[in-house]
Amino acid sequence: MTELYPLKFKTIFKDKIWGGEKIKTVLGKDCAPLPNCGETWEISGVTGNVSEVAEGALAGKSLQELLKTYQGKLVGERVYQRYGNEFPLLVKFIDANDDLSIQVHPDDTLAQKRHNSFGKTEMWYIMQADDEAELTVGFNQPMSRAKYLDYFEEGKLMSILNEEEVQEGDVFFLPAGRVHSIGKGILLAEIQQTSDVTYRIYDFERKDDQGKTRELHVEQALDAIDYQEYEEYKTLYESKENDVVEMVSSPFFITS
Repeated sequence: MTELYPLKFKTIFKDKIWGGEKIKTVLGKDCAPLPNCGETWEISGVTGNVSEVAEGALAGKSLQELLKTYQGKLVGERVYQRYGNEFPLLVKFIDANDDLSIQVHPDDTLAQKRHNSFGKTEMWYIMQADDEAELTVGFNQPMSRAKYLDYFEEGKLMSILNEEEVQEGDVFFLPAGRVHSIGKGILLAEIQQTSDVTYRIYDFERKDDQGKTRELHVEQALDAIDYQEYEEYKTLYESKENDVVEMVSSPFFITS
């Protein structure tokens, strides 16, 4: 068995209708020939998009192969006991050259029932943001399922959603169920559970280069949404020079 060493993985590039140039110009990653690179998946165990080792004696080996071979030596015994050969996290860089859709993700229970998948709790770390760039997270007033539906059916969804102007270093924790969208002009790192289940609620009547709108999941989203309004959506932390500061601590990941 080859000894483990610091592993680098091949980047998985994703073309998105809202993607831009910052993956290349800011992060220095060559995403050619994709016309609108919106995401890079830096480490992934998602079926069909499993990361492969980029260099060294294990080059070409998939993350799944590594887990089967090295088990707890790779991810830690406690993590391996909980997840086995399923890598529990997906790490991305996201470049929003246009607003992403208004969306929500199911929790573990609903995702398992509907999709045989993990849920999708995630967090965002803002790496770069254009002036006055904003994102959408949660509700801006007390909400209920019935009230939400009234606003949605009247075409007034955006009026009940909370908007946050952002800058480099901002952090947002998004438990499964929180309605959200990344706004135009934002480059961020996303750490999330291993899941690619998204319920798209509203897409600004946007059409692709073939004149088609993207599928919406309005009904599916109703049982996934957390309708509670929260006082604070931004994760507050104190940055300290030359020191490690915890940002997010959740049942799925801890970041600092």
